[in-house]
Amino acid sequence: MKCSGNIWTAPGFIDLQVNGFAGVDYNSPDAPLEEIGRSIRVMFSTGVTRFFPTVITGSPERMWGALRNLAAAREWLSEGAAGIGQAAIGQAIEGFHVEGPHISPDDGPRGAHPREWVRPPDLDEFYRWQEAARGHVRLVTLSPEWPGATRYIEQVVKEGVVVSIGHTRATSQQIRDAVSAGATLSTHLGNGANPMLPKTANYIWEQLAEERLSASFIVDGIHLPDAFLCAALRAKGIERSVLVTDAVMPAMCAPGFYELGEVQVELRDDRRVVLRGGDRLAGSSLRMDQAIENVMRIAGASLEEAVAMATLNPARVCRVSNHEDEVKFLFEGGTIQIIETHLDGRFVFPGA
Repeated sequence: MKCSGNIWTAPGFIDLQVNGFAGVDYNSPDAPLEEIGRSIRVMFSTGVTRFFPTVITGSPERMWGALRNLAAAREWLSEGAAGIGQAAIGQAIEGFHVEGPHISPDDGPRGAHPREWVRPPDLDEFYRWQEAARGHVRLVTLSPEWPGATRYIEQVVKEGVVVSIGHTRATSQQIRDAVSAGATLSTHLGNGANPMLPKTANYIWEQLAEERLSASFIVDGIHLPDAFLCAALRAKGIERSVLVTDAVMPAMCAPGFYELGEVQVELRDDRRVVLRGGDRLAGSSLRMDQAIENVMRIAGASLEEAVAMATLNPARVCRVSNHEDEVKFLFEGGTIQIIETHLDGRFVFPGA
């Protein structure tokens, strides 16, 4: 990072978990390619230059269709389509994150994922995902509680894909076996969990204590209590902590009703995204620039540490090369204001 007065220059922000943004649901097989491009241009205004569109638990056909549609968007937008001229915004789609369907079927750990489509790990299904995604599935979140999960993890890792533990009620031994098989990340640790757990022996403590696991966190002031976030960051260390937004379709939109795959959600006035008609959280409306502000305010991280959690750490965990991506921002009074965003050395915000 470089500083001139209150103006800072940093690597472009990286978000490993974006289910949708700016009114576009990346889980929809029918999301127009132009609209996906528009949502990415809005994302550039938050300092993000690389991200992983995230497809959650759904029917095999819907998940395959969503990945196929996103792969088409990645290629079409990389050709300079959608009116942005020479700046090929498809490059911002670094790879795809498949979160589920191989997660816990239980209430609590399952989160907002539809129970009827939860199913055990299946390597044939993984290869169908890769076929649809044209080889760009780079991150898979699963629960190692399923029989056969260890073999599945070993094979997926051999394919060059990062495996993350999430939405789980796995035992300590199952988590250790998953890590030994190649799992290297915990997905939004502290969320997608039972509301009540044994006080000293549970899957959250096990992942916090495991030095071979990095962990991602949704730091919106909603998903995690302040005390847990502070303790979790101390346990993992800044170098193994990653900020994600877990943003869904209503991020940067007005309150109202929206979709997350096959799930109906509501964005409320307090910026919570919940299942329609209830109070269970279903993703977030968080922006990455706000996540950086929040982790400084809540956990006392320095600006350099907070930015590392949104740049260097996710790049290392998911092997992202973004050497020519850059964001310039004003930092004043604990607030970040994005001034310029560069993708692969080219202006993408403001304008191109």
